[in-house]
This record gives sequence, structure tokens and C-alpha cells, in this order.
Amino acid sequence: MYRTQESAQPAAPSASSAASAGATKAANWNAQPLQRSTEKEYDDSFVGMTGGEIFHEMMLRHGVEKVFGYPGGAILPVFDAIHDSNYFDFVLPRHEQGAGHMAEAYARVTGKPGIVLVTSGPGATNIITPLQDALSDGVPLIVFSGQVPTAAIGTDAFQEADVVGISRACTKWNVMVKDIAELPRRINEAFEIAMSGRRGPVLVDLPKDITGGVLNHAIANARPFLPSRPMPESIGRTGVHNAARVHQDTLKRVAELCNGAKKPVIYAGHGILSSPGAWKLLREFADKANIPVTTTLMGLGAFDELDPKSLHMLGMHGSVYANLSVQSADLLIAL
Repeated sequence: MYRTQESAQPAAPSASSAASAGATKAANWNAQPLQRSTEKEYDDSFVGMTGGEIFHEMMLRHGVEKVFGYPGGAILPVFDAIHDSNYFDFVLPRHEQGAGHMAEAYARVTGKPGIVLVTSGPGATNIITPLQDALSDGVPLIVFSGQVPTAAIGTDAFQEADVVGISRACTKWNVMVKDIAELPRRINEAFEIAMSGRRGPVLVDLPKDITGGVLNHAIANARPFLPSRPMPESIGRTGVHNAARVHQDTLKRVAELCNGAKKPVIYAGHGILSSPGAWKLLREFADKANIPVTTTLMGLGAFDELDPKSLHMLGMHGSVYANLSVQSADLLIAL
């Protein structure tokens, strides 16, 4: 990696070249020699670690406090590495689907991604329902599934399944790690994608020779290249995106509409709960504008239902007055 030397000054052109250089002087006046950047290009902190130990280290770096899962042969190297860990709790259910739903609940309550460990074959296919549920509800879920060794893939090995293919339709992004050197980068990507834009589930498939192998060389420093972005066509409507900044003119227009409306209603959804501090802003907005609030099923809890302005939940299973209020409103503010 290189950077320009800030202290260097451009050399003045000689008399013989002044005429030809005059036209390009403005464009090239700040051209400067390059010197090697002092930033570390390679990371050797994982050298000598197994894939399972790298997984453990990456969980610590991401501040993981709980892991949910069910052990099995293909994912055993990871369980061996975390067995004696004092840094996070492991929650053992009776079924992989239970692990997925537990991790979902944890993510909903804490706002942190739910981490799930499952083995290959039936262990991975049992997690499909929680993945789809998390995708539908926008819940950040990161599933690490065991897989047969890379050399055995495609040989109809014991408990082999195309988990990446099976889970493609019910995840924001998924990937199989094919080299132990890419494991830290793939884990970083999983966290970034699960928590970016509209949150959702991702899956990382881990062949047993990757988690059981040992990294014996330094790897390229991941920081300059992360987070990498998957191709848009692989994500579709649930893709990674940056939240759009609301233009001031738009806010003024909303204020004008609120002031001019006779029967406005605020329609609050899950985004209020998944955005830190948004519920406070919702309450302040409703109080200041004196506008009633109704919520979706996923938005329950975003607004105090004991507040006189609460219309409670609307929809097929919601209150009659919430549905009637929305139908008769002359301004519906969806948040």
C-alpha cells in the first residue's frame, strides 16, 4: 500500500520545458513521490490457530456474549475450540430449530445478531424455518453450519447437503468458506451484512477441514477491504443499503401536512424497534403533534399502549378502532 508524501514540494519547470509544461502545470503541480505506507498490510495474529480457534477469536472481537446451537461431527472442531471459553455463554436446545428461534428472540430483545452453530446435513436443514422467519421479520441472525471436508463435497458423503443452495432463498447472503485464510474475512462480512440496511439472516458454511485445519501464514489485513459487498443480484430486495438521508424540504413538507391534517394517524412498524432510540423520537413526535399511533404486529412495543393516543395494533387481528381510524384518516404517517 502506498500514499503520497505530504511534505514534498513540486519542482519548478526548467526554462526549456516551461512552454510545453505550462498547459499541464495546473493539473500536475501536486504530483508527488510515493512512499510505503506505515499501515500493516498483513495480519499474523491468527498464525498457528485452527479454524475453530479463529472462530472463537472472531466472536470475541465482535463482542459476542451468547451462542446458540446443537453439536455434531462436522462442526466439532468449532465446539472443541469454544468448549472451555469463559467469554460467552453457550445455550444448548433440544433441536436446531429451537436454537434458531432462541437466537431470534435474543436478537429482537438486545438488537445484537443472534449466533447459531449447527452441524451438516439435517443439522443445517433444521435451521431453515428460523432463517425464513428472520428474513421475513428483519431479524439479524448469523448461522454457522458444519459441512463435510472440501474434498468430499459432491461425493454424496455422510450428512452432505448443499446448504448454500438450500438457504439461498431465505438469507440475505450466504457463503461457503473454501480456505482457512479467508475465514476471518467471511465472518466479518457476515456480521456486516446481517446488521446493515434492513437486518436479516446470513449463513456461513464451514467445511470440517477448514475448521480443523491450521493457518500457517499471515493473511492480508482485512480492514482495507472490509466490509465487502455482495453482488446486488444475489441479495435482491433485502440487500445491503445505506439509510437515505431525509431532505430538509421533505421534513418541511411533512410538517405542513401534519399541521393541515384533521385526522392524521401515525403507523409505526418494526423499524422503530430496530433503530436505537427511535421509540423515544416517536413518543416525542406523537406528543408534540398530538397524533394517535397504531402499530403493526412487528411494531408492538414501539409505543406505550397505555398512552391515551395509542390505537393499539391494526390488521386482521388488531383492534376495530385502529382499522377504522386508518381507513378514515386524511394523513397516514408510516414509520
